[in-house]
Amino acid sequence: MSYAKAGDFDRALPVASGPVSAARRTRGRLAHLAGTLAEDSVARSLEGKGMTILARRWRGKAGEIDLICRDGQCLIFVEVKQSATHHEAAQRLGAAQQGRIMRAALEYCDKEGHAPLPEMRFDAALVDGQGRIEILERAFEEAFA
Repeated sequence: MSYAKAGDFDRALPVASGPVSAARRTRGRLAHLAGTLAEDSVARSLEGKGMTILARRWRGKAGEIDLICRDGQCLIFVEVKQSATHHEAAQRLGAAQQGRIMRAALEYCDKEGHAPLPEMRFDAALVDGQGRIEILERAFEEAFA
């Protein structure tokens, strides 16, 4: 570890280097891989229920949407959350993120030419440490109204 010079308030905390940074990168890669596997598992589950996956990890200016599906005429925007338990996963979906997902959904509809706006639904897919999936339909669309 290296420390800042006395009086250097912008860098008053220890600066991580070497093995700490490598460990952080490894954790980040593992988290990314676990998230991708969870999204793939949720996508297969939704397809098994007859939904069509239109996009995975769709990114717009407003943010990213993990999965965009169609079920009949309804567009479903799915946020996948993974944690040790379904409860812990649900706790990780905050109001600010919900707002970003809703704005991104409107952006997606605009870019894809969905005018007038189709029926939309915002679901949360919770994946626990055992890989079990719980889908919360209409998880946060009340805030959209």
